[in-house]
Order: sequence, then structure tokens, then C-alpha cells
Amino acid sequence: MAEKIQIEEKAVGLKELLKIQDYRLLWFGQIISDMGDSMTNLALLLLANHLTGSTAALATMAILLALPSLTVGLFAGVIVDRADRKRVMIISDILRAIFVIGFILVDNQQKIWILYSIGFIQAAIATFFNPARGALIPNIVPKEVLLSANSISQTSRIIFGLIGTGLAGFMIGQFDLYWPLFIVDSLTFLVSALLILKIQHAQRPGLEIEPISFKRIFSELGKGLKLTFSNRILTGAIIAFAVTMLGLGAVNILLIPLLVDDLMVTETWFAAVEFSQTAGMILAGALVAALAARLKPTNILAAGLILLGIDVAFMSLSSNIWHIMIILFFAGLFVTPIQASGSTIIQIAVPDNVRGRTGSANNALITTAQLVSMGLAGVLADMLGARAVFVLGGALIALAGLAAILIFRGANITILQENKE
Repeated sequence: MAEKIQIEEKAVGLKELLKIQDYRLLWFGQIISDMGDSMTNLALLLLANHLTGSTAALATMAILLALPSLTVGLFAGVIVDRADRKRVMIISDILRAIFVIGFILVDNQQKIWILYSIGFIQAAIATFFNPARGALIPNIVPKEVLLSANSISQTSRIIFGLIGTGLAGFMIGQFDLYWPLFIVDSLTFLVSALLILKIQHAQRPGLEIEPISFKRIFSELGKGLKLTFSNRILTGAIIAFAVTMLGLGAVNILLIPLLVDDLMVTETWFAAVEFSQTAGMILAGALVAALAARLKPTNILAAGLILLGIDVAFMSLSSNIWHIMIILFFAGLFVTPIQASGSTIIQIAVPDNVRGRTGSANNALITTAQLVSMGLAGVLADMLGARAVFVLGGALIALAGLAAILIFRGANITILQENKE
């Protein structure tokens, strides 16, 4: 059964949202760990490129970081729906704080396997944290301000990601040092865990906290997947994101070689490059919050994808760092609305008891497309040229937007109800 709901979005700023104590604690934990994550993510890719000089090594690192969403992530969503989400996030932060220190051991090409192994483990642990966080937000924020909350969260994620990227680029470019970045990242996970510990949101009534068998995990996963794809709006949002990542995966892999090897950009420029996209995302975040009362999340998602696709295609024409920065600025204008509206659609359409499974199903499909795209990145670049891949990627993203328009036309966001039989 599906229950139709009316959504009256309100334009809410950060100041108003931070008056909600639980959201404030979750948000502070997010921005601190986002800064650490961005430092480590850039450091891992640059370290892999530095030690091997191979695009294949970059692709391998990126694939291993994405693979857990397709494997571990599916089952993590079931556990998130059956466990205390606050506890899941705290344990995830503590484990990642421990494992990230292991990256310090990697100092030559022969130890690249350590980089790959710990990177995979870190990403696997994150598959528990991210669905738990996404499922918790609607419990602590009223649904009429969800779009604003998601937009602000996404904008702040990019701002503090910029700070982390800038620190990483400066440290590596000026001193050729990686290990301090991993230590700082470890500390950010611990701070995040302490903040989440203070969240007062009560455990959901009737929650089953008990050991569950693999048979039950597969059964619950099947129910979640069936429920996910029984709703037109939800299916459209997930498919749109999957097609988008089919286009963006290769683009993300080829961007670093384009900057470092083709345009001869030094690592110290990475902060400026990241800032150009961040500036667009900050501006877009403010616009989404202000227009939330006037625009449907489905319309924002579809339009944003079409414009992002066109923008990505223009990257094929870049001949210097300034072209890249302008293109990324406009990309930032579209990315924040896309992610905020997509998260809002999923959070509104899905009942609380299956949000973890739905989030995992979404991540799995998106990751599958991303892995296919990243795996083909090197092959397509050799066959067609890297710049042609940017055109192809942009076309796929725009196609996702057009498909979303057709799927969303005349449809209403509904809350799905799990079949109790």
C-alpha cells in the first residue's frame, strides 16, 4: 500500500537547523570527518600515482574504494535497519580511526597492496556508517525541512572537503609528506564518534537488536529491494543516479591524469581547483534552501542532471587550468541540487524501517555503474582519447536527466509501506 503525502518545503537556513541539537551534533561530526576524509582520499590517489605512475593503479585504487558498496554495502543496509543506528556510526568511526593509521606503512611500490587492502576495509566500514547516517536524519529533522537540511549538509561537506583537499595538496606539494594527513584523519574519526555519542535521539520503538542469520539477512535484503523498485519515483531517482555515475566514473578517474600529466598542474593547485567547484556548490546550496518551497525535488534532480552533463562535456575543450576551474564552478552549481534533491526523494518515499536497505540498494546500483565506468576508463581513453571520454560521460549524464523527466512526469512522491504478510 502506498500513502500519498503532501510536502510543504520551507526555506530554512543553517542557523535555524543548528537549533536542533541532534542535527547540530551530527552536522559537526560530519564536517570534521569530511575534512579528514578529503585529505586521505586525495592523498591515496596521489600516493598511488606517485609510487606507480600508472593510470591502472589509480583505477584499481578507485575501484577498491567503490567495491564495498556493491558487496558489503547490501548486507550492511539490512543490519542498519535492525540495529541502533547511533551505535553503528560510533563503532564505524572508531574502527576507521584505527585502520587509517595503517596507510603510514606504505612508502614504496612493493607495499601498494597495503594501500589497496586498507582502502577497501575503510570503504567497507563506511558502508555501515553512511546508510545509518542517512536513515537517522529524517528521525531528527522534520520532513518539511529535509531538502534544506540535505542541501546544507551537502554544501558543508564540500566546504570542509575543500579545506582537507587544500591541506593535503599543500602538504604533499610542498613537503612531499603523506603520513601527517593519515594521523589527522584518524583524529577526526574519533571526534566524530564523540559528537555522535552525545546525540539524544531515542532508539526506535520495537527495534530488534539481536543476532541475525545469513538466511534472514538475504530475506530482509530481498524485501528491501522489492519495496525499493515498487515505487516509480524512487526507481526513477535510483536509475538516474546510476546512469549518471556510468558517465562520471570514467571522468573522475581521468581528471587527475588530465591535470597532472596533460595540463602539467602541480599538487599545490588542487586546493584552487577544488575551490572553484566548492564556490559553485556553496552558491547552489543557498539557492536550493531558498527555493525549496517553490520547486519539487524531482524537477530539481532532472534539470540538474541535464545541465551537469552539458558542463562535463565542455571539459573536453579545456586547454589550461583556468578552463577547468570555470567548468568545475558550474559543475558545483548543479551537483549540490542533484544530491540534495535525490536524498530528499529517498528519505521521504521510504519508511523508517527499511531506509537502510533502500540506501544500500541505491548505493549498490550506483556503484555497479561507477565500477563499470572506472573499469572502462583506461580502455576508452586509449581507444578514443581522454577528451572524447569527457564528451561521452557528459552525454550519459544528460541522458539520465532526460530519462528522469519522463519517469517523474505526473507522478507524486509517496511513502511506501512494507508488506507485513
